[in-house]
Amino acid sequence: MKRILPLLLLCPLALTLSIPARAADAPKSAAAAKAAAPAVTDTLGMLERAVAKDSTRFDDLYKLGVMYLDRDRAAEATKVLMKASTLKPKDVRTLVNLGAAYDAAGNPKAAQDYYRKAIGLSPQDSVATCRLASSLYAQGRYNEAMDLLRQVIQKRPNAYCAYFTLGVAFADAGIYRDAIRMWRKVVDLAPGTPEAVSAVESIEVLEKFVGNK
Repeated sequence: MKRILPLLLLCPLALTLSIPARAADAPKSAAAAKAAAPAVTDTLGMLERAVAKDSTRFDDLYKLGVMYLDRDRAAEATKVLMKASTLKPKDVRTLVNLGAAYDAAGNPKAAQDYYRKAIGLSPQDSVATCRLASSLYAQGRYNEAMDLLRQVIQKRPNAYCAYFTLGVAFADAGIYRDAIRMWRKVVDLAPGTPEAVSAVESIEVLEKFVGNK
């Protein structure tokens, strides 16, 4: 069947980043906000210089690896995240992003090995399982991928990453109404997330397409 959406199978990397501060934690005044704000905002160049100066700081390595991934620099992301993983071999976020880096570099076998390591350390991690399912789906291993996603939803009904990925799979298969239904679940469960933003845009495209059929 004709595809009308890009096959965006990897859940957005923002899932692995730190959770924003709660509104209650915000400064109470403009003066307090100015005092509380960091003097300099982190940038890719700053992190690169920091890592070049001291490559033993896990946090800098991890952040730099994620920034490389965000900029589609998979080879550099892999190298940096490997160093981070050497420092903290059981850090699930690093393992998941290493998998994403290998997937982006066209090495699904290595990617899946890292996703499975992450799942072994944290069986309830829905992001790791979603990414594994996405990687399997991209290889044409559709039954395995769909079974994994259904297992995630069965164990964690609010795992919106699974609904997002199911929506992509349904859209890719031409099952557009089910895709819309899955993406609406994402919007309901996690409004404002990168998945929800993508879901809203994709729903609009599909609704126009289905309505014109």
